[in-house]
Amino acid sequence: MRAAVNDLTPGSTTGGDVSAGVQAADERLRLASETGTACAPVRDLLGADQDEAYAVQSLGIGRRIAAGRRVVGRKIGLTSASVQAQFGVYTPDYGVLLDDMVVADREPLDLSRFLQPRVEAEVAFVLGRDLDSPTTHVADVLRATEFVLPAIEVVDSRIAGWNISITDTIADNASSGAIVLGTTPRSLNRLDLAAVGMSLDFDGEPVSTGSGAACLGSPVIAVAWLARAVARHGRPLRAGEVILSGALGPMIAATTGVFRARLDGLGEVSADFVESPAQGAAA
Repeated sequence: MRAAVNDLTPGSTTGGDVSAGVQAADERLRLASETGTACAPVRDLLGADQDEAYAVQSLGIGRRIAAGRRVVGRKIGLTSASVQAQFGVYTPDYGVLLDDMVVADREPLDLSRFLQPRVEAEVAFVLGRDLDSPTTHVADVLRATEFVLPAIEVVDSRIAGWNISITDTIADNASSGAIVLGTTPRSLNRLDLAAVGMSLDFDGEPVSTGSGAACLGSPVIAVAWLARAVARHGRPLRAGEVILSGALGPMIAATTGVFRARLDGLGEVSADFVESPAQGAAA
């Protein structure tokens, strides 16, 4: 039986019956998250069925909403050819952003909250209007965007060794960890996001470069892709949501220190990774 993809409403965990494979994959990922121990891939339970993988994602998100979390946006994954090549995955996917995933610029990020964190620089869109059509195009995205911000996404995987296929990362909420948002909004007027250059440094040393063109040709194109995909699944993008549009360059393993992303025309944003006292004592 194919799993139904549920509506993300508070307290809901499923919009219909789910298969034994979906239930087993959800349980495997749940235990990995709760114990802090990465698990085996879930593709052995799901095969290549992306609908079932999204059903697993929905179960996990529904459980967190029932526990008091709130949906604040969405994210697009695997938009950069360099990131796709890192994992041998060649189609985008998407996940859900919750309120406890959002971090302010330079707010300390405890490494212990993640399993296998990596960072990538992105453009974050904040919507002023709904994008609810399965035929959304780039002009719709431009009209609906209230402003954009520079962002760093902390991607994380519950799958041991980042040994992921497309179904693994979809089921794992598109390998989401946290998002760090800049604080200076920019209008899209006269801003060509395809031409935006990106540089990412760690403690002052360059570690990654890229551009808006690396994100499906433009972050605007990526958001249009996302809007169509989620509308077809009955979860349209809503006004006020934050949309992470995808990596502008290769992701980098996170460690203690400061990662700073500079995006031409958008400004800077920094992620400050720290160790908890318990971690330091253990080391």
